[in-house]
Amino acid sequence: MKFEAVTIKDIAKALGLSTSTVSRALRDSYEISPETKKLVLEYAEKINYHPNPIALSLKERRSRSIGVIVCEIANSFFSQTINGIESIAYNNGYNVIIAQSRESVDRELLNLQYLTSRSVDGLIISVSTETKDFGYFRELHDRGMPIVFFDRIVDEIETHKVIVDNFKGAYDATTHLIRCGYKRIATVCNAAVLSIAKERLAGYKAALTDNGMEVRDELIKYCQHGGMITEEVEEAIKELFGSRQKPDAIFASADKLTTGCLRILKAKGLSVPGDIGLIGFSNSDLTELLDPPLSVIKQPAFEMGEIATNLLLQLIESKRPVTDFETRVLTTELLIRESTRKQKQKAKEIAS
Repeated sequence: MKFEAVTIKDIAKALGLSTSTVSRALRDSYEISPETKKLVLEYAEKINYHPNPIALSLKERRSRSIGVIVCEIANSFFSQTINGIESIAYNNGYNVIIAQSRESVDRELLNLQYLTSRSVDGLIISVSTETKDFGYFRELHDRGMPIVFFDRIVDEIETHKVIVDNFKGAYDATTHLIRCGYKRIATVCNAAVLSIAKERLAGYKAALTDNGMEVRDELIKYCQHGGMITEEVEEAIKELFGSRQKPDAIFASADKLTTGCLRILKAKGLSVPGDIGLIGFSNSDLTELLDPPLSVIKQPAFEMGEIATNLLLQLIESKRPVTDFETRVLTTELLIRESTRKQKQKAKEIAS
């Protein structure tokens, strides 16, 4: 049985009114009496009538929908960002269509093609780890498609961007490890091409240098897919512990890398923090419940989603071409837990 949506014609027929009268009543036109408006609105609510979005989009020349592309919805950071995006979009009468790149440039391109074919009014994007050529984004932008980048941004395209202070987040995490007494601090990074990876690596290096510690290339490892492929993280840990100077702490620069490092270290029989300290970027609420609870750098993901959506709606609804763009930089938060407490520290705390 084919589903048929209720139309204005159905309401008009049931109430013995013309379709134009019903249409005006639904639009709260001054030409229609309060009694007729009340009659039409009550009946529309009773039969669960909703305006046809396709008809509205043709009339307004807008779909009142926005497209969102992230690497993975299951990632706690991105799921929280999407919640922020939806909170603003729905309050302003926009629907949200979400797509996942799964860190694949081919899938990202297919998502872009699909969303633009659906005539979305604008896009909010965090690029995949495989993306090196930004030509398709530039082409869309040059053709007038409103785009806002967040988290993993494209510096070469002039538009609004929303990020956190990745440098400071990494600097704070590494400095915390140094103050805890760790001497050989490694980092497991996301794909080197990503803006966030570059900024976080720079913060890690600066913290070491500022504290008189050497930056050692053998203690820096990259995972092309940001922890989504377990074998990449396993190989990074294997290489770190196969080096002459084994690390006594690890700073992981992304959500999946942080939890992935903990899982692999424990699988190797290593105690955290007994044998090695661990801290990383993560927005997962579960990090507090893990054994041990993880020290993390937390990002204001929900707020990032809200800001990105407000900026996109400004672009969509502007009556003139926008030429002044801004990059919003939000602050991160250092949450200190058991995974970075050395045994001597714990003994002192117990004694005191």
